[in-house]
Amino acid sequence: MEQFIALDGGILLWIQEVLRTPLLTALMIFFTRLNNSGAIWIALGIALCIPRKTRMAGAAVLLALALQLLIGEMLLKPLIGRLRPFHVVAGLNNLVAARGYSFPSGHTGSSFASASALWRAGCPRAGAAAMVLAVLIGFSRLYVGVHFPTDVLGGIALGCACGMASAELVRKICTRMHN
Repeated sequence: MEQFIALDGGILLWIQEVLRTPLLTALMIFFTRLNNSGAIWIALGIALCIPRKTRMAGAAVLLALALQLLIGEMLLKPLIGRLRPFHVVAGLNNLVAARGYSFPSGHTGSSFASASALWRAGCPRAGAAAMVLAVLIGFSRLYVGVHFPTDVLGGIALGCACGMASAELVRKICTRMHN
């Protein structure tokens, strides 16, 4: 287990030493801040709820975000209590502030929840674009040194599960309402 934890931290140190450049740093800070408090995805979900054609997708995104918040932020983070990597990996410098616990990554979870909800709700092009943004946001959390790779992987898994479940639930509710 200790070797696994060392590998997790070693990946972050490799990113810091090999990949960090001024231009990439500016981009990664932009992508990480883009999803502070889930703002980009909440705005997208609300915007999608306005036109009748995309209302189900918008509802799926908002429900996925709520599920991810409840399960990831309110249940798993306090239950697991994993410290942020900059507190435990010697020599790692975080580029942005982060509070609370580390596992799972909320930025990553909300991004993948939204992208997979869009995809599953019948908006594959928007879902694909959202998935690209989700990957960038997830990687940005590693780059800025506030999450371990396993935190991001946990966020991806939880987010995808929440997104898929939400889209399916919204579809079932809408089908029942129209029958």
